[in-house]
This record gives sequence, structure tokens and C-alpha cells, in this order.
Amino acid sequence: MGKKTILLLGRLGINVENVRKNLSVRDVELLARTDLNEVKTAFDESTIDIVIMGAGIDLDDRIAIIRYIFETSNSTTVHMKDRQSGPAGMLPFVDNVLKGLI
Repeated sequence: MGKKTILLLGRLGINVENVRKNLSVRDVELLARTDLNEVKTAFDESTIDIVIMGAGIDLDDRIAIIRYIFETSNSTTVHMKDRQSGPAGMLPFVDNVLKGLI
């Protein structure tokens, strides 16, 4: 199956090492970005398997990012966190998505 590349998106950025230490899934490459231009760079530099997006990104920006991903890749999945769980809900959300997919 090979190592999956996971792109984590958050308005304020995401501490990749903190996420990595707290994940149930170990054999993944984690990248973190904050906006569309950074997402484009990530897709230029890597094959992204899974995108997990926090809820803090402005809705119009989220839609633009999703549009870009789906126009760029036929295989990348996108998973969007709810607002209600707040920033503290990001790590459990990421962990649960990855446990379900990997």
C-alpha cells in the first residue's frame, strides 16, 4: 500500500510533530499548510493522498481549496472538520479520519 501523504490545513497552521506524536496511525507523511497558495505548492511538490481541513479557514477559501484539489487530483480525498468541536477537536478528528482510511 505504501506510505500515505496527508495534508493538514488550518487557519493558524498545525504543529505537525505534535500531531504525529498523538496519532494512532504511524506510517504517514504529514504536511501542514494554511492557504490555497500553500496547497498548490504542496500538490506541486508531493502526491497528496488525503487532505484534512480545519473549520477555521474562511468558507470561501475552503471552497476554493476544495475546487483546486478536485480539479488537480482524481485520487485525493478531502475531509472537513466541524466548527463545534473547536481547535481542540482537530487532533481527534485527524486521528479518527486516518484510522478509518488507513
